[in-house]
Amino acid sequence: MRLIPSSPRILFWGCFIALITTSFGFLLRAMLMDTWAVQFNLSETQKGELFGVGLWPFAISIVIFSLIIDRIGYKTAMVFGFLCHALSLVMTINATSYEGLYWANFIVALGNGTVEAYINPVVATQFKNDKTRWLNRLHAGWPAGMVIAGLIVMTMGDAVSWQGKMLLLAIPAVAYLAILLFQDFPVDERVSAGVSYRDMLREVGAAGAFIITFLIAAELIRTLHLSTSPILAGAITAGVVAGATFAAVRSFGRPLFIIILLLMIPLATTELGVDSWVGDLMQPVLGNNGIWVLIYTATLMMALRFFGGAIVHRLSPLGTLAVCSGIASFGLFALSLADTALLVFAAATLYAGGKAFFWPTMLGVVAEQCPRGGALTLNATGGVGMLGVGVLGAMLLGNIQDTAFDKALANRDPTIHGQVMVEREGLLGTYRALDPTKVTDLALPQKQAVDQAKGDSKHVALRMVALVPCGLLVAYLLLLWWFRQQGGYRPVVLNTET
Repeated sequence: MRLIPSSPRILFWGCFIALITTSFGFLLRAMLMDTWAVQFNLSETQKGELFGVGLWPFAISIVIFSLIIDRIGYKTAMVFGFLCHALSLVMTINATSYEGLYWANFIVALGNGTVEAYINPVVATQFKNDKTRWLNRLHAGWPAGMVIAGLIVMTMGDAVSWQGKMLLLAIPAVAYLAILLFQDFPVDERVSAGVSYRDMLREVGAAGAFIITFLIAAELIRTLHLSTSPILAGAITAGVVAGATFAAVRSFGRPLFIIILLLMIPLATTELGVDSWVGDLMQPVLGNNGIWVLIYTATLMMALRFFGGAIVHRLSPLGTLAVCSGIASFGLFALSLADTALLVFAAATLYAGGKAFFWPTMLGVVAEQCPRGGALTLNATGGVGMLGVGVLGAMLLGNIQDTAFDKALANRDPTIHGQVMVEREGLLGTYRALDPTKVTDLALPQKQAVDQAKGDSKHVALRMVALVPCGLLVAYLLLLWWFRQQGGYRPVVLNTET
């Protein structure tokens, strides 16, 4: 006897809550990062590494499960994802060092990748005649989770320990497990259309395999604490081996899909990279209230994704992405100049409107243009996005701040600079970072100089990342032109004769 009835709508809401769980973890990590920085003596780049490891392992599980999910079943993947969420929660609240936090975030990212490995193809299959609209609605669960978790944590204030706040992750995790255990999952569109496993691999091809494996290998090698040169050489070698293996299916990869994979890296950096840092970046203007910018933009994104399907249909998916890129770039540049709370939230409104449709609309393009790739192409797109921001984006933003702060403080007061800066080693090489423990011994005027240098570095980071969506705008305009030469953008429809 089923405790919860099975239906497509209930299945959708179970997937929606599973995605909320992943964003709960993201938001909690963002809100607790400063607390961890003090307790575990973290540099800005180490904070970026923690943000990153909460993202990039996502690609490992989403790619692996996408290769086998049609055989093991969506429900098996769902249970594995829940177990990862549970284990990571236990590891996080018992962490005693940077390394403990690092591996706890690694496990939660594996769970998040597994979640997206089944929710994306499930929704694309259930609503195959309106994929982009329903994928946008599904991914409204990401900002919804940030809003819910953010408001709860802000209400808790300092009365609850950070460990107690982390336990909030258990609420949506148990909820999606309870719902999805009783649902009947559909057969993937590719499978039901009779497209072979080999043909699915051909959509990814040698080039797609190289990109995915290169990014995964780069971060795995870095995690083993090797020096910078072997990271690049080892990642390239792994990518070439994977590409050569996929060459056995006699395919370079579908060119449009390869382009989308490459575009996902700057797209994800624009959205998730900035989201990881936005509360911290707004600290010079809003102080400790910077997290409200993230909650505010998440609220706007949630509404736009769930109710803004008409916008995507009116502009077409690629037209939507082009317009959103321009708006996001302008919003980020405006944020870098904002010096009052009112201007911050006005600029954040533009930024939120720009990034709202990024991720799910890109998935919609893949689902509509590369359906022969099934779960693999759909999920590899999200995986590369997470890898790009996890390996490079979040860490790059942190390193930009560390480097800018290093220069700013050296110019303001070389004596203070020599007292509080220490050398550290990261994927981007050796850099100098602020040691927070040494700031406490400074006199008030010296602390003010440090704070002013911090503010300067955060504005520099925002101005630099504003250039990223400018590049996306150019790319989407070129794709629009190409589709127009082919007769216009039209979804590819699979049938049993495909």
